[in-house]
Amino acid sequence: MNSVWTLGDWLQYLFSFIFVIGLLLTLLWTLRKLQGGASLLRKNTQRLQTLETLSVGTRQKIMLIRVDDREILVGVTAQQMTVLTPWPEAGGTAAPSPEKTNTP
Repeated sequence: MNSVWTLGDWLQYLFSFIFVIGLLLTLLWTLRKLQGGASLLRKNTQRLQTLETLSVGTRQKIMLIRVDDREILVGVTAQQMTVLTPWPEAGGTAAPSPEKTNTP
């Protein structure tokens, strides 16, 4: 039995290995895209998006959420969710400014 490997054998195994690794990376990229909720064939049309999340305790978070063109701040605990900013009007995209104006 002849067990001598030729250059052609090495190249065949090398290209097969590169092909399998490429398929694996393509599959992982596709799964990552699908996990994010975006479809590969159509545009993302989600109305609700989490823009930012800040952990303020072991089970407490502050989240900035966008609904259509409005942004609201929400406090989240294990038991409840609390809106921290009032619901903005349809024209406003940002939360109200925290600055207070005192008028005499």
